[in-house]
Amino acid sequence: MAVILGLQLERRGLRPAQIGLVVSIGLLTASLYGLPAAALAARFGRRRVLAGAGLLMAVSGFDLALATQTWQLVLAGATGMLGASSVDLGPFLALEQSTLTEAVPAARRNRAFGRYSLTGGLAAAAGGLAAALATSPAAAQLLLLIYGAAGLITAGLALLLSDQVESPVPGPALSRAGARPLAGLAALFAVDSLGGGFVVQAVIAYWLHVRFGAGSGVLGPALAAIALVQAGSYEVATRLADRIGLVRTMVFTHLPSNVLLLLVPLSPNLPTAVALLILRFSISQMDVPTRQAYVTSIVPPSERAGALALTGSVRGVAQAVGPVLAGAAVQTAAYGLPFVLAGLIKIGYDLALYAAYSQRPAETETGPRR
Repeated sequence: MAVILGLQLERRGLRPAQIGLVVSIGLLTASLYGLPAAALAARFGRRRVLAGAGLLMAVSGFDLALATQTWQLVLAGATGMLGASSVDLGPFLALEQSTLTEAVPAARRNRAFGRYSLTGGLAAAAGGLAAALATSPAAAQLLLLIYGAAGLITAGLALLLSDQVESPVPGPALSRAGARPLAGLAALFAVDSLGGGFVVQAVIAYWLHVRFGAGSGVLGPALAAIALVQAGSYEVATRLADRIGLVRTMVFTHLPSNVLLLLVPLSPNLPTAVALLILRFSISQMDVPTRQAYVTSIVPPSERAGALALTGSVRGVAQAVGPVLAGAAVQTAAYGLPFVLAGLIKIGYDLALYAAYSQRPAETETGPRR
């Protein structure tokens, strides 16, 4: 979807600023659905809510494939299942990862989150390769219909899960006491996501298309390569976290990746830009499983879904600002601006996170790492 989305919206007659708006709506709604999903899961069960999210995914795919009016395309974003970004947002995140946390011993949690992210990364790579086939409007429409069908399959699989995925401890989605330790952390995550919103994958793909004329035949393999290096980095990240700690792993891998981000708009040609992006993404997402593991370790078990939903919502709302501004920048030929703003904001986040949390270990860590 990250490959096809911008090209499909352009084919439907939307201008860059309008495309940015649709992507922003998709990110915003995905993030805002997290907390209601956690609350509904506490009352009706995780399987039913996951199935509902799958149905929304189906609506999004079918809408993008068949809609012709601008308001109908905006509706696809309002489902919250637009798939504009490969990062952790939406109801799937909160419910799946809270279940994962309860399914493994605390000492193995870092590795479990790494394997979870690795699986998603490999699937994203396969999707990127499939998107390379969208070389015509008819092919793109077919892939969007397949995306919708995948939502229906997802809904069916959720209903087939055993009752062991349900929360073993009843309680509120997130209490005031559970939210208190998350406040400062969520604020920092919002800063990071504000920067990340300028360079979500749908924006990057569209930027490469506008800046260098890249089509889906190039963008698909490029984003597949990015997904593959991301997937490999997840496994490395969790092993590194076992040695130096979760927060240090987040910062020490994220900071150099953002320096690389500043270099992307200086690329003289498409191969250089793609190479820099692949190098950047080989380390930029190593904070994903470590961040998730850290969040789940500082709240009660019954509130883990709510904690992940809260931090995901804060991240998503902040991230939704970026595509609108990035689309406007592309429309005015300020091609490098999204990358420069993203890099500077995210570097500031890295420094603040290290200063505030480097000496606050998770429950799986015996103390500050040296």
